[in-house]
Amino acid sequence: METSSQARGGGGLWNKPRAAQYSKETQDMLRLMMQESRLTTLQRKQINECLKNGAALPLTPDPTPSSTPPAPKSRKSVQVRLPGKPQRRSAESCRSGNSYTRDRFHPGPTRDLEKEKKRLQSILSNGHDKPPSPTNAAYQSPEVSEDRDRYQEVLDEIEERRQFLADMASLGQEKKYINIINTEISQKIRELEMLDNCSKKNAPAPERKE
Repeated sequence: METSSQARGGGGLWNKPRAAQYSKETQDMLRLMMQESRLTTLQRKQINECLKNGAALPLTPDPTPSSTPPAPKSRKSVQVRLPGKPQRRSAESCRSGNSYTRDRFHPGPTRDLEKEKKRLQSILSNGHDKPPSPTNAAYQSPEVSEDRDRYQEVLDEIEERRQFLADMASLGQEKKYINIINTEISQKIRELEMLDNCSKKNAPAPERKE
C-alpha cells in the first residue's frame, strides 16, 4: 500500500512536473496587453517563450535603459527677450527723467558789449577806436543812417555767432561748428567793410568855417 501511494504522489526527484498550458484566449489577451504596453523587444520575446513552453510569466521585467525613469531635467534660466523694435517714450516720461539734463553754461567774466560794438564800429569806420566827432554825425544823410542800422545788425549777428560758439565749447562740441561759424563771421566782417565804404561815399562833406 505504501509503495502504491508513493507512486501516485509522483513526488520523486526523477518525476518532472507537466508544463502549464495557456488557453488561446489567455495568449491572445497577453499579446494584446504586450502591444498596448511599452515593452521592449527582449521583454516581449521572454513572454512569448513562456507562453510557448508553458513556463511561469516573469513577475517583473528586466530593467532596460528604456524602462528606467528619465532623470529630472534641470530648469533652464528664463531669458527675458527685449522687444525687437524700439518703443517711443512719451514726452512726459522724457521730461521726468534725467536723459536730457546737462550742466548749465557758466560764462566767464563778460565785457561790456555796447562798448565793444562801438569800438569795433569806430575801428572799421575811422581806422581808430575813437568815436566820431558830433559835427560829422550831424551831417549824415538818411542813406547813411540806414547803413548804420544794418551795420549794427551785422555786429549783433557776429556777436550771436561768437556766443553760440562759446556755448558749444562749454558742451565739448566746438569742433562740429567752429569752421562754419568762423566762415559766417568772416562773411559778416566783409559785409561790414562794404557798408563802411558805402557810408563814406554817401556821407556829405562837412561845411568849412569862414
